[in-house]
Order: sequence, then C-alpha cells, then structure tokens
Amino acid sequence: MMEGPMRPELRLDSAVFRANIAAVRDRLGDSTLMLVLKDDAYGHGLRWAVETALEAGVTSFGSYDVRGGVEVRRIAGGEVTVFAWATSTDEEIDEALLQDIELGVGTVEYLRRIAARAEVLGVRARIHLKIDTGLHRNGVRPEDWAAAVAEAREAERSGALALVGVWSHIAEASDAEDDEAQAVFLDAVRQVGLTGPQPASVHLTASAASWWRPELRGTVSRIGAFCYGIRSADGPDLDGVRPAARLVAPVVRVEGESAIVAVGSLDGVPSTLAGMTVGTPVGSRAVSTIDVATMTVEGWPEMAVGDEVTVFGPGAQGEETATTLAERIDTVGEEILTRLGPRIRRRVVD
Repeated sequence: MMEGPMRPELRLDSAVFRANIAAVRDRLGDSTLMLVLKDDAYGHGLRWAVETALEAGVTSFGSYDVRGGVEVRRIAGGEVTVFAWATSTDEEIDEALLQDIELGVGTVEYLRRIAARAEVLGVRARIHLKIDTGLHRNGVRPEDWAAAVAEAREAERSGALALVGVWSHIAEASDAEDDEAQAVFLDAVRQVGLTGPQPASVHLTASAASWWRPELRGTVSRIGAFCYGIRSADGPDLDGVRPAARLVAPVVRVEGESAIVAVGSLDGVPSTLAGMTVGTPVGSRAVSTIDVATMTVEGWPEMAVGDEVTVFGPGAQGEETATTLAERIDTVGEEILTRLGPRIRRRVVD
C-alpha cells in the first residue's frame, strides 16, 4: 500500500515556529519583535504564520505592501500593530488608513498623499518616516530630512498624521558600513526629537543585524527569515532556531537503481540544484537530475513507490536546509521557499 503524500507537501511545524519566535525574542532583549510576513510569510502561508505567531505572543507584524497588511489585519484583528512600507496608490492608502495600518514613508510626495487622503477620510494616519542611510532603497535623503520632518510635524498639528516611527534599511554588507548608516540614522532620530515627541517605534535592523549587533537595534527589530528558521547565506547557525518547514515528495517510479520523485523545476526546485542530497528512509542520497516534474535520486535497498523523500528541511534525515541549497546557487534561503509553486500543498503537522 502506498504511503506518504501523493504530491509534494511543505509541512509546517507550528511548535518549531513558536520556539523560533521565543528564541528571537530572547535574543532581542528590550527591542520589540516585528515579525515580517512578506512573500506570503516567506512561502509558508500567511494565515498559518499570523495565527501561530499570535499564539506565541507576537503583537507587531510587518507586511511589505498594503494588500498583505490588510490581510494580516483581517486574520489578526485590531489589537496588533501592522506596518506596511511599500509606496502605495491612493486607493491602497485609503484601505490602509481605514484598517489602521501604519505606513512607512520614504518620500515627501508620499507623505503629502497620505496626509491628503487622511483629511478626506477624516482619520489620523500613523506613519513611520524613513531616512536614507546610504542603501538608496527609498527614504528621505539626509539633506532633505529636516524639511520632511517639518512637513510631517505640520500635518501632525493639523490632525492628519501621527509621526509614530523613524526607520531605515541597512546593507548588512560590513560592520563599518552599518556603523556609518547607524550614525546617519541616530542623527535623524535626534532631529525628530528636537521638533516634538520622540516616536515610540525606532527601527533600523532586520534579521542579521538584529541578531548579531545589539548596538544597532532600536525599540523595534524587523525579523523575518530567522523566525522561520532560515539562516543567512554563508552565515553561522542560529542558537535555538530551526527550519519550521520541510518539503517532502513521494517516489512515483523505481527505474533500475534510481528513485523517481514527484517534485521538479515546475514546482520551483531549481534544476541547477542537481547534485544536492535529499533525505530518504535510509539517510541521505544524491540527486542526479531535476526535470520539469520529477527528480532522479540515488536508490536505496528495498525502495518502493510511495516512499517519502525529504527535499529540504531541518536535516533530520540527512537532507539539506533551504539555506544550504541556496548557497549552492549563490542566492538566499528564502528564495528556495518563496519560489515553490501552487502544486505544493502546505500542511500543518503540529
């Protein structure tokens, strides 16, 4: 009788996800965790990630765009903070304001549009003003910062805005570059404090810098990949953090001394990963080819149709992790997960 899944499955371990969140929060100390949910929670599924994070006590969520933020609000309810930082259309701004989503603002033009929409709707927008610390990924240039802050404060006095955060991105390319970025950031925060109340949300760092450089943290730390157990490419392992998902697929044919497994490049597994190892009932085995819908795996004694192969996961069966696969093709672990296609079913196992 055939065992295992009839098609590929991404199995989600809620207990591991909750444990990862606890480990990250312990690491952050007094800095509040903002759990980042971009790209459908890094391919894990937004609803599962939000509901499980709520169980773990998370109260702040980061969504790249307003559409995702609205969905987070629908799942999580009104008691949590939801932050969306992509520059949006007026229609999206309206939706965000009506759903009490805090907006990341990196240009004066966007600031003005948000203030205008807030006045039309009769609500008060909650914004985080972004300073460009050198990464040039959106953000107000330092030479324009004072004028942008003044305009935000004027809109705040009129009742259109509440300046609740100052934030930025850093490159995480070197300690020296990040130190320079922090200096620009702290000066921007200082300037805001001279014009009125200091915003409660001050955030510069994402996963790697938040984890390893506590001196760069603000009152909030934006953490995505690490909470899901995806370590940085070429980075060290993370204490107390394990992959929360594993990709499994069944053997559909046995051809000579090889097993043909029902997952391939159509499902999002790059064909360039040929040579990787996967987990089988008897341990790790090498993959010789990855075709459109299948991969060919080195066989094992008494292999049979229906045997389960773990393509990537926590390493318990000798398989690789998403990050070790990513390192093989010079990318990052989250890409391995986010490119998985709709044929792969997501299933919660705990």
